[in-house]
Amino acid sequence: MESIIQGRAYVLGDDIDTDQIIPAEHLVYNPGIPEERKMFGVHALSGVPAEGAGLPNGNVPFGGEEGRIGEYPVIIAGRNFGCGSSREHAPLALAEAGVRVVVAEFYARIFFRNSVNGGYLIPYETKERLIDRVATGDEVIVDVEGNTLTNVTRKEVHILNPLGDVLPIIEAGDVFKYAQSAGMASR
Repeated sequence: MESIIQGRAYVLGDDIDTDQIIPAEHLVYNPGIPEERKMFGVHALSGVPAEGAGLPNGNVPFGGEEGRIGEYPVIIAGRNFGCGSSREHAPLALAEAGVRVVVAEFYARIFFRNSVNGGYLIPYETKERLIDRVATGDEVIVDVEGNTLTNVTRKEVHILNPLGDVLPIIEAGDVFKYAQSAGMASR
């Protein structure tokens, strides 16, 4: 795991649910087939409404074409990110789209655990309402060791809640690799 993650931020609102993250019609792909797994990234966040809650600043589309994969390694979200169904494909879709970190005020617990257990992305929480402090396209740096998000564009530093007990799982790569390295599972 890299301790510094840098790139452009993509900003979303409150209550972004798993059907907005990866709509059900895109669950036809098999994540075990590399060519099909990529399609989850192509369709990531395609369920975010074109108008209304959840829009990023400037109505910038997130994906929909393979050329945008990796353009936004950091998502900044409001409250209750990943609510809705327990769809494991949601953090996978974001990871396939090149997202490495999501920073939200708080998560639906199942999304949080799926993110960590699958090793898909780092789910940071913050007490600040960063969706009011960061705009889509701002250059940001997430310091995993320091638990900070620096908005390079606006020259601001924000404190993130420490990852706590999930950090060793994230560092190992996923819950199974962690269990093996800790002697809890055979290799």
